[in-house]
Amino acid sequence: MAFTRATGKHRRPTRTTTRRTAQVTGLAALTTTGVIGTLAAPALAADGTPSPEDTGLTPVVSLGDTAAQQIDAQAAAQEQAALEAARQQAEDAARKQAEQAARKQAAEEAEKEREAKERAAREAERKRLNTFVSPISGSYVSTSYGSGGAVWSSGSHTGIDFHASSGTAVLSVGAGTVVEAGWGGAYGNNIVIKMNDGTYTQYAHLSSISVSVGQTVTPGQQIGLSGATGNVTGAHLHFEARTSAEYGSDIDPVAYLRSHGVNV
Repeated sequence: MAFTRATGKHRRPTRTTTRRTAQVTGLAALTTTGVIGTLAAPALAADGTPSPEDTGLTPVVSLGDTAAQQIDAQAAAQEQAALEAARQQAEDAARKQAEQAARKQAAEEAEKEREAKERAAREAERKRLNTFVSPISGSYVSTSYGSGGAVWSSGSHTGIDFHASSGTAVLSVGAGTVVEAGWGGAYGNNIVIKMNDGTYTQYAHLSSISVSVGQTVTPGQQIGLSGATGNVTGAHLHFEARTSAEYGSDIDPVAYLRSHGVNV
């Protein structure tokens, strides 16, 4: 009996089809030999529980634990880093605060020290300006206050005479302002100073004058040189203390100087 081929196009089997056919054929063979049954039904342990090696679960569980440990370690490291950053930030803030406090304290102490120095300087200046000295350094009184005689027009000595050779430095006994500097008749070249306490002092018979009216002077400042000008018998310094700039308002010069701490 003759066979005829059906009309139409026919394709040769593809490689994919061939592979799938081979896989099916192999599967059938395995089924026939019982290999599939062995793989599908793993051997049981003595207590009936499948062993991890047979089930293949151990690798999966181990992988999961490792990943969890890595995540925990990473989280712990991040937490530690955050704590370290917070600690460092707190330390930096504390250090800055301490530095600011130290700078503030140093500035306050410097200001206090400056103010203390200024107060000390003012006090020293006040004491210096309130200090009185002898008009002739290292000298002594040669003619006392109130001494009588025809030499003085008033009949008595209105001041005291300090022993001094011509050209000896004459000093202002205290701080004040010059109100007279020049010729004074019987006083010769003389200087009158209004002291800061309101009293007046006079320096007479000078050979030279080194200050002018309106000039302020300090204790111990040189104002001229002793001499023998005016109504005198020899070189010396005539010193008077007064309650005003006018003649006749004289007071005891020794008592005046002693009241201001000058021992004469």
